[in-house]
Amino acid sequence: MDIQKLKAKRAERRRFRVRKGLYGTPEQPRLSVFRSNLHISAQLIDDLNGVTVAAATSAGKNSGVKHGGNVKAATVVGQKLAEAAKAKGITKAAFDRGQYRFHGRVAALARAATAAGLVCTGPTPAAKPKPEGEAAPAEAKAKPKGEGKPKGEGKPKGEGKPKGEKAEKKPEGK
Repeated sequence: MDIQKLKAKRAERRRFRVRKGLYGTPEQPRLSVFRSNLHISAQLIDDLNGVTVAAATSAGKNSGVKHGGNVKAATVVGQKLAEAAKAKGITKAAFDRGQYRFHGRVAALARAATAAGLVCTGPTPAAKPKPEGEAAPAEAKAKPKGEGKPKGEGKPKGEGKPKGEKAEKKPEGK
């Protein structure tokens, strides 16, 4: 396979894996980041209604940034997005880094948005919250380490043939 196709395929798998647990709601939209070599842009997406609530980018004359492909520009974009979100009454967002590592410009955008008042969190809970007193299935089945099945309690003793013996051959008769 061509190297560029392989890189694109891996990026697509990474993007799907990251986005699998994220879902934007009107109260907590998904903060989606797009990074190119020259610019960075981010938008708050309400997946429930399929609309973009707010957006900010380093591209364009009114962005207020001279060069859009650096950490300083990402910080400005994060602050602008947080201001736009506050104007619409949004204080929390589920951060969707897409195929990009949480490093450099992507991290700077998220930290700037959080510092400006838009709290960027991880995945939003997909299901409704459990009532109190009901344990999660993973907690109920978890065993402490070392509490496995003791050795020797597999099969009952005496079944099957011993390892050293072989099946007897019958002599051939005429």
